[in-house]
Amino acid sequence: MVYSEPRSQRELPKYAEEYQPPIWKSYLYQLQQEAPRPKRIICPREVENRPKYYGREFHGIISREQADELLGGVEGAYILRESQRQPGCYTLALRFGNQTLNYRLFHDGKHFVGEKRFESIHDLVTDGLITLYIETKAAEYISKMTTNPIYEHIGYATLLREKVSRKLSKSKNEPRKTNVTHEEHTAVDKISSLVRRAALTHNDNHFNYEKTHNFKVHTFRGPHWCEYCANFMWGLIAQGVRCSDCGLNVHKQCSKHVPNDCQPDLKRIKKVYCCDLTTLVKAHNTQRPMVVDICIREIEARGLKSEGLYRVSGFTEHIEDVKMAFDRDGEKADISANVYPDINIITGALKLYFRDLPIPVITYDTYSKFIDAAKISNADERLEAIHEVLMLLPPAHYETLRYLMIHLKKVTMNEKDNFMNAENLGIVFGPTLMRPPEDSTLTTLHDMRYQKLIVQILIENEDVLF
Repeated sequence: MVYSEPRSQRELPKYAEEYQPPIWKSYLYQLQQEAPRPKRIICPREVENRPKYYGREFHGIISREQADELLGGVEGAYILRESQRQPGCYTLALRFGNQTLNYRLFHDGKHFVGEKRFESIHDLVTDGLITLYIETKAAEYISKMTTNPIYEHIGYATLLREKVSRKLSKSKNEPRKTNVTHEEHTAVDKISSLVRRAALTHNDNHFNYEKTHNFKVHTFRGPHWCEYCANFMWGLIAQGVRCSDCGLNVHKQCSKHVPNDCQPDLKRIKKVYCCDLTTLVKAHNTQRPMVVDICIREIEARGLKSEGLYRVSGFTEHIEDVKMAFDRDGEKADISANVYPDINIITGALKLYFRDLPIPVITYDTYSKFIDAAKISNADERLEAIHEVLMLLPPAHYETLRYLMIHLKKVTMNEKDNFMNAENLGIVFGPTLMRPPEDSTLTTLHDMRYQKLIVQILIENEDVLF
């Protein structure tokens, strides 16, 4: 992530010449290089009852004063000891900042004194010394890291977005060159994942549903810089967090400031089913999950008059085959009558998609509000209350629900053939589209009639509510 200047700007294509790589701030990296190195103080004698997961740095039951003396005032020196006051409890004694620091030490297959877990005591101490040194030397600097983030810098997030977007539009009209130089490749490679997300955000065809990043603690191999504040991510392991949907790498503290602008990368989306709804539509750049669009198109093309549509179940094995086809082939999945002549297999696959969502179409956050609205006795007030709650749904959820209700209204318009009215469909789709936040069988049973009523009202009044 540390970029060197190109050998000759004249050798680069114009768009690469305009591109200005972000300036990664190296101050914290320099501090990590300066941090004290661990120095293990070995016990000269064999200690009885030494835990098998500790080495010769274990000195048995000794006092704090004895430990301090053994460390000899050497920065980075460390030993392990058993507590005199609490036998069976172990302590890491570490020399830092001209004083001896004592930490309660734990082992559950890995060594830890806090959140981070290490394969060896040496790694734990190395990481601890880096953290102590940087947080001591740069406490004020760290506290101000997020005040002028590169993520929101005008030359980075706005102008660069326009430049990359112009380049993308030009590439559609200009013939491709076959003699691409090494320098051109180098320049293109310099565009970071953050820039690619900026270009995607600027894409006019992109549906700008807001999505939070799916950050998870991550261990980076080799030096890494935060894509929010541009500062070095210090430490030996778990230096920061990475969004598992788009790959954004930031400090844990910076993650709290990152806007909800995650642009999922299809390479990171392993499945179609069981994937968060908003994540899927943003990854595929669609208004709704393509599963919903493709299945509804197929059902409306050949199944609206099918008796018991959505009520009659297809073969479970065939439904699973459809699921696997979508997970494997995405929008290229073939669910035509040639492959699956029974339309109930397609309706079953659509219902399964909704049931498998980690967050239901009618979200956990809005569930109780919908149930409360369904309990209102006055029909007009109930309709108004449902409309208000609909406005609280995330955009992708709202659009998916709207599209499904338009479809189900068409199903009811063929009731004389399929025998499926809004009430029947409410019974089928109530528990499919909404689930209580707490996994309680009693709550689910109690709410079933309200779930049915909500879906029934949504179908009957789709032209008014949406």
